Amino acid sequence: MTTARASHGKIPATVITGFLGAGKTTMIRNLLQNADGKRIALIINEFGDLGVDGDVLKGCGAEACSEDDIIELTNGCICCTVADDFIPTMTKLLEREKRPDHIIIETSGLALPQPLVAAFNWPDIRSEVTVDGVVTVVDSAAVAAGRFADDHDKVDALRVEDDNLDHESPIEELFEDQLTAADLIVLNKTDLIDASGLNSVREEVASRISRKPTMIEAKNGEVAAAILLGLGVGTEGEIANRKSHHEMEHEAGEEHDHDEFDSFVVELASVADPAAFIDRLKGVIAEHDVLRLKGFADVPGKPMRLLIQAVGARIDQYYDRAWAAGEKRGTRLVVIGLHDMDEAAVRAAITALV
Repeated sequence: MTTARASHGKIPATVITGFLGAGKTTMIRNLLQNADGKRIALIINEFGDLGVDGDVLKGCGAEACSEDDIIELTNGCICCTVADDFIPTMTKLLEREKRPDHIIIETSGLALPQPLVAAFNWPDIRSEVTVDGVVTVVDSAAVAAGRFADDHDKVDALRVEDDNLDHESPIEELFEDQLTAADLIVLNKTDLIDASGLNSVREEVASRISRKPTMIEAKNGEVAAAILLGLGVGTEGEIANRKSHHEMEHEAGEEHDHDEFDSFVVELASVADPAAFIDRLKGVIAEHDVLRLKGFADVPGKPMRLLIQAVGARIDQYYDRAWAAGEKRGTRLVVIGLHDMDEAAVRAAITALV
């Protein structure tokens, strides 16, 4: 299949999706640094007003992907902006004199992959590009901790008292939708759990979908480019058989609502004591049930930015690159939570940490 498509001149595109904090950006960064000379164009669908992931990837220093090859879509969930943002972006990319050898699309952790993949059937796109495959990244440690697991016995016992328990949460639906769209599932962060926990994750993930896509294990997002690229699936021709909850609800006459999630940016002064800041930040995240937090901190006396990425109470931090000449130093964090999150309270709590 891959050879036939190459003879028709179609550019392969890989869609990388996964829930919040699963490790998509880290995996892509590793991929770009080991692309074996391929010219790769990267489209990032950032959720929120600050393109943090794009900034991280621009600092990767990979020859295969220059800053001009990185395109950010920051106008919200890509599944709702296909016509307004994605199609024009692809068109401009295809009009370039130097076309990419491969296109990688990183969706937001809150995006539905199905509408995006279906967009590759649009007349202006399908003759030029094919979906090589959809890769779904799973945070194995989170799943092992039961973040997405249902306690069916407890639900059955409480249904009599609360009819609302008949309905799955939007988070669970998104998790399942991303698995349903997958050609390859990467169980990431396996170094954070034991063998028994990993077996449980495999069983949990498999139970969420009727299809049986290939499942592989990874740690720190380290997956060889030869595994991620060249799947040769042509997923745009298969996606109609991988319906999301959203699509099934539309078929039932229901409307799609993305107001389940809110995001906002908090800008702060310098962080004098990073260790203390991170420790207190964990408390804020736990108290206000923040789903995801990511951004950069300015540490006085340090020539590099401190990257901060949090999923629940687990926070990763490292100095990712030097501040550029003329770049305004500062601390900027994107906070993502459910729609009923008290933004004012969270903003005040984070601001009080410095």
